[in-house]
Amino acid sequence: MSTRAEQKQKTRRALMDAALQQLSADRGFASLSLREVAREAGIAPTSFYRHFNELDELGLALVDEAGVTLRQLMRQARKRIQKHGSAVNTSVETFMEYLTNNENLFRLLLREKTGVSKQFRTAIHAEIDHFVSELAEDLAKFAEDKKSPVLDARLVAEAMVSIVFNQGAEALDCTTKEKLRLKENMKLQLRMILLGAEVMHNQALRETTTAI
Repeated sequence: MSTRAEQKQKTRRALMDAALQQLSADRGFASLSLREVAREAGIAPTSFYRHFNELDELGLALVDEAGVTLRQLMRQARKRIQKHGSAVNTSVETFMEYLTNNENLFRLLLREKTGVSKQFRTAIHAEIDHFVSELAEDLAKFAEDKKSPVLDARLVAEAMVSIVFNQGAEALDCTTKEKLRLKENMKLQLRMILLGAEVMHNQALRETTTAI
């Protein structure tokens, strides 16, 4: 990569970081202005357009980064699961680690998921769908390896992701003690979903066998 290309990439990164730093529990992406993001990044407002066509394009880049970062972490978690066993425990710990290190990225996902921008909503739903699809594949493989199949891996994955995101939203403003309690509750809820899906699979199998 040339020095000029490296500098351009560095400035683009600075703009994204500047936008992230200005997000908080009380301030969403929609309230940011191009001028203040550029100022925070240390460049002139007119230079912003060398990197993004508009502020929303920067926001979409952040959404993409949030999804990619989370999926990469969960892939790493799968490798840890192979070594240490507990899928639920490892996955929840990994997710909470992501939440701690990427608080503003997660706030962006939560807010814009139901925000006014269709572009943002579409992009975030696509990221969540990727996450659900990978989890569904993992569940199907895990069920096959452990010989404990679940009823409709995709539906189970959707329920699990919904719980994780909802609890993650609550965890953002929790104390350390409250986060520990929330983590344990999340693990219990996920195990209940998996157990219920296995029971329902076995019940459906028995009903099919009886019908024959």
